[in-house]
Amino acid sequence: MLKFLFGQKNAAAVEKSQREVITSLLADLNTAVMSMPEKPVVAINPNTGEISLELPEQMPDEALALPAPDLAEDTKAAA
Repeated sequence: MLKFLFGQKNAAAVEKSQREVITSLLADLNTAVMSMPEKPVVAINPNTGEISLELPEQMPDEALALPAPDLAEDTKAAA
């Protein structure tokens, strides 16, 4: 009765090829980077093949999450 929820017991799992995995990850990364107003610096280490991103100190969505500065405290500190 509930076979449609759990699938067939003897169905083999379908694995993606390395090319499909890398293509999918790269497409997701490009989508995220394109939406950023300030683009990160991309570095590739040719010895290890490691890809790293140098992100800005503060991401745009993190800036929205911070509380607004209290101007009254700023003017007291300046006086």
